[in-house]
Amino acid sequence: MFATKTVLFIAVVSLLGTFSSAAVDTFIYGGCSQEKYFPGSPYESNVNSLLTSFVSSASLYTYNNFTTNGISGDSSSVYGLYQCRGDLSSGSGDCARCVARAVSRLGSLCAMASGGALQLEGCFVKYDNTTFLGVEDKTVVVRRCGPPVGYNSDEMTRRDSVVGSLAASSGGSYRVGVSGELQGVAQCTGDLSATECQDCLMEAIGRLRTDCGGAAWGDVYLAKCYARYSARGGHSRANGYGGNRNNNDDDEIEKTLAIIVGLIDGVTLLVVFLSFMAKSCERGKGGK
Repeated sequence: MFATKTVLFIAVVSLLGTFSSAAVDTFIYGGCSQEKYFPGSPYESNVNSLLTSFVSSASLYTYNNFTTNGISGDSSSVYGLYQCRGDLSSGSGDCARCVARAVSRLGSLCAMASGGALQLEGCFVKYDNTTFLGVEDKTVVVRRCGPPVGYNSDEMTRRDSVVGSLAASSGGSYRVGVSGELQGVAQCTGDLSATECQDCLMEAIGRLRTDCGGAAWGDVYLAKCYARYSARGGHSRANGYGGNRNNNDDDEIEKTLAIIVGLIDGVTLLVVFLSFMAKSCERGKGGK
């Protein structure tokens, strides 16, 4: 299972406090398995077919899962799902655009990886070579809390009201809670049963209460569900950003990683060059 593998996770929690108005393609987190597949292999073909199916299906449905079976006896089967945030519709095109963007970014972030997952503000995509469909997974992926707001009975009452409404078992797989300026949202993936969904959301909400109970905002993403709350604009004010924040977090991360890799390569070449020069000098002295 993807969750049991060694995984590299890159996380940037959305800093826009109003979830519904944040750009749906804002990067939240991405993760890739360390296991790789060979270019041109049947598995690569199946991964590409699966991701293409995500984009095609998202124009009609806000959730779907797929299994691309390999040839009997080989290990090229791929399992995957996509899901859009509950307030996005397939008819408006928002879901399809988000999924297309997520697939594109996942392809860049997890090139040749046997498994990968990517969460944007408006949608989630995941694939793996071992089935995870219908399997509950409460692994913590992202957990971030805003600055403490201190004791304020009104604020605490509103926060308890919002978080409590997210915990309501009758809320379905996508839940929204609002109390004054405070708002919250929670959702689980569509492959879980109602009982599994409730169990996952209660875990996320419990962590939200425990870890971020006195914070201005909080985000808890588990492998199969998430729960969040924020005062309007709370994330942006707490982190020093204005309302017109650039939504290219993933691009900046990729640039930063490229710079780091470039520096490492540069240092390596410098070490090799100096080693070569030292050996040349030694040979020169030995020749005298």
